[in-house]
Amino acid sequence: MTESAAHQIHGLEPGTGQALTVEVRDGLIQALHSDTPSAQAAGPGWLAAGLIDLQVNGYGGHDLNGERLTAETVHALALAMLASGVTTFLPTLITASEAQLTRALVAIQAARRLFPIVARMVPYVHVEGPAIAPEDGPRGAHPAAHVRPPSVAEFERWQSASGAVVGMVTLSPHWPGAADYIAHLVASGVHVALGHTDASPAQIADAVQAGARLSTHLGNGMHAQINRRRNPFWAQLADDRLCASFIADGHHLAPELLQVMLRSKGLARSMIVSDATALGGMPPGHYQASIGGAVKLGGNGRLSMNDGSDQYLAGAALPLLAGVATLVRDAKLDLRDALALATEHPGRWVGGRGRLAVGQPADLIRFNWDATMVAPQLTGVWLGGQSKI
Repeated sequence: MTESAAHQIHGLEPGTGQALTVEVRDGLIQALHSDTPSAQAAGPGWLAAGLIDLQVNGYGGHDLNGERLTAETVHALALAMLASGVTTFLPTLITASEAQLTRALVAIQAARRLFPIVARMVPYVHVEGPAIAPEDGPRGAHPAAHVRPPSVAEFERWQSASGAVVGMVTLSPHWPGAADYIAHLVASGVHVALGHTDASPAQIADAVQAGARLSTHLGNGMHAQINRRRNPFWAQLADDRLCASFIADGHHLAPELLQVMLRSKGLARSMIVSDATALGGMPPGHYQASIGGAVKLGGNGRLSMNDGSDQYLAGAALPLLAGVATLVRDAKLDLRDALALATEHPGRWVGGRGRLAVGQPADLIRFNWDATMVAPQLTGVWLGGQSKI
């Protein structure tokens, strides 16, 4: 980012309702000042750290999982994410052939090299698959034809071709050799997450022992009905070494389930992701998508397989800021805690971003919202202290 003169950004502190002033110089937070309590109606809106989304497949028609991804598409996606309040995100590639995955990784790295805003917003790539559960249900909308066992050799080819742009991998630990694969990735500095799995509790325990530290969209990527005693759900909730991401869009998780999982995992080990696809932010209708094929997008943001049953979801279509509102409405969190699950908590996986603190990058959002509103109204986004909307 280019150097800039000192300036101030004003808003309301979500935890207290006090007027908050953030002093910015050269893209960093220089000071924070809180004044006396202020009514929201008298202020410019709630002020918070920019949102951090660890699982983005696309948005606004920009698709990361199409056949021929270009650096320009990645750039356009970054701008669309900024407009939704996300200042850091992980481009997420789902199960595909090795050739397609490699091409996409190379394109994303090229975008980081060509466009400074992409380099700023994208610390690394999240590969979701291809070593996931092959059966319907846990596999979700991933293509069955390309599900395959974990391969250290393939991972190393990804990294060699893309300049080591992969920083997170989601897999199912049911595969033989999964623990060795996980240990190799962790030794390479890559975060390993468990997801799209029907693994046994013992296999999950082995994966955690090998270094897995995250559950990807826990509660989804599973069978619609599970054994009440033997299932991959309890084992992941119970292990305090695993943090968990949740899709809080009001469709992937029932309110009661979201509340119970947050209480079980604990807020400190929880975060939300959008899992947005290219259809996020698009008009309702029927689409042919790279994830899921024939899909249906409802007016309420529900994205499902267009097979007549509406049982299986095909990713998500609501922005992360909508998930913050869902946490307040469905999980009964206060606004400050809900924001933490979309800023500071996922920020721990990307170098400690997402905090309003002196010395931190001035990546900020400002929005209007109260309990009567379905979704927050974004009124400002700053990246490195520079206004973007």
